[in-house]
Amino acid sequence: MSFSPAATTTTAASNVAPSVTAPTATTPAATAPALATPSRCTADFSLIPIGTQSTSYSQTIANVERLVQQSGLRFQMHATGTTLEGPWDQVVQVIGFAHTLVHQQGVARIQTDIRISTRTDKVQPMEGNVASVERILSAG
Repeated sequence: MSFSPAATTTTAASNVAPSVTAPTATTPAATAPALATPSRCTADFSLIPIGTQSTSYSQTIANVERLVQQSGLRFQMHATGTTLEGPWDQVVQVIGFAHTLVHQQGVARIQTDIRISTRTDKVQPMEGNVASVERILSAG
């Protein structure tokens, strides 16, 4: 598995929403206007193996965490998932690799919950959201 950065396309932030033409019989997806993915994101994901013999899948999650560590992306594991931070295409690719890894371990079906956050007004690392709330709490 390669974690080399995929080419990402970015656009300047704008107050005007991009024009999107839904593909139809006369405007197929190949000719519809292309939109770029956001340059960076924070994604929280939780893999849920379905149909396994055990209710515990700690070893499976440990293998996924090793994969995440090898990706070079910033990450934080928590009780019910993992938060990744980095270029959109790489973050989504790592989540896809995690699916492949779990399937290779014999799990036929996986459900994944994903929340993705993007910002165009400033760069805010994943710890920034928590720190902001903690400052408010400590102020009383």
